[in-house]
Amino acid sequence: MKSTYLAGGLRSALRRLSAVAALTVLASATVAAGAASAGTARPDDRGRLLSAVRTGTLATKEDVATALTGAAFDAGAVRFGVDTYRLEYRTVDPAGRPITASGLLVLPRGGAHELRTVSVAHGTTSYRAAAPSAVVGAAFASSPALTYASAGFAAVAPDYLGLGTGPGFHPWMDVPSETTASLDMLRAARAFVPGTGRALGREVLVTGFSQGASAAMGLARSLQAGGDRWFRLRAVAPVSGGYDFRNAELPALLGGSLEPKSSVLYAAYLLVAWNRLHPLYDSPAEVFRAPYDSTVEALFDGVHTGSQLFAGTPETVDALLTPHALAMLAHPTGALAEALRVADSTCDWAPRVPVRLYAAEADEQAANANTDHCEAALRSHGVNPAVVGLGTPDFAGSRHLGSNVAATAAIVRWFGELR
Repeated sequence: MKSTYLAGGLRSALRRLSAVAALTVLASATVAAGAASAGTARPDDRGRLLSAVRTGTLATKEDVATALTGAAFDAGAVRFGVDTYRLEYRTVDPAGRPITASGLLVLPRGGAHELRTVSVAHGTTSYRAAAPSAVVGAAFASSPALTYASAGFAAVAPDYLGLGTGPGFHPWMDVPSETTASLDMLRAARAFVPGTGRALGREVLVTGFSQGASAAMGLARSLQAGGDRWFRLRAVAPVSGGYDFRNAELPALLGGSLEPKSSVLYAAYLLVAWNRLHPLYDSPAEVFRAPYDSTVEALFDGVHTGSQLFAGTPETVDALLTPHALAMLAHPTGALAEALRVADSTCDWAPRVPVRLYAAEADEQAANANTDHCEAALRSHGVNPAVVGLGTPDFAGSRHLGSNVAATAAIVRWFGELR
């Protein structure tokens, strides 16, 4: 569920990540009015490649290892240098209207002609320049994709809607649009890769961190259901997800068992983003205390950095939210309850492929009950997922962010074993 870049977690994480602080919450959101053209997208237009720009090259495996190590990621699986590309493509917004999106494609400079594909979904950010395709080299957002590609996979990392070069506001944790953006990014990558002298195989290994864990589960479910005529699901490995916002994340957030500042940012993002997509309030003053009622919505415009979000919000949820908002989150009804039902359904199916759920001990941002509830939901469908404990990893003072680093190192090895 959680994030990787908003403004979350601890002050030390913000210092380390600067423009990308750690958020992480499960939520849905929004595309700005007028961001998409009117009408319904044609099915054959989805995933159409609009542009591709090579954004960088790490020519040798030593170059990749140096970059990953500098970003505090493990370099043990590196076998090749890599080329990175920003793809822009056609997809649909939450209402099914045509819109464009961007994403990061990373290809190994060696290995097989037909590449096995890893779809890797990033954690929360509200800052469009922190999306995977917008950063150059190894950074927190791009290092997982670099890891998989340097191990010999084609790594496909969607920015989601409204991030990278995509127009409008980001529909935060709107699983349906995360799913379509991810699937259409795979299609765009498949169209582009032959021009590099390579090809993408049919099987897709799916992973994602924090917010990206739910996005990964949404994509995996779509692939298994035949959402694309070419691609087929091979395995799914989500990390530190917010799979059950209503019964796991919100109670922990409101109950004070998570890191306070992260909880403030997640609560703010949830209300602002979901109000754009599922109107929850008529005036910000209904849910945000003064002076934040006049400032908070503007912070989530895709332009403000994590540091600005951190500075522009209070230290506790009680200082941010009105009694009405606290009651609304504690006892969801109406549009909020329905949106939560959709967001919380990502584990409510029966994967026919190997599934591993990864989580750190006592995650300070994504309540561990999320993973417990996901495991229980999968088991209720006759699936026995492996739950992989990551211990107490640390990245810039955050165990939650550390879980992304630790899980990436574990998952790339697992994916390499699957044939």
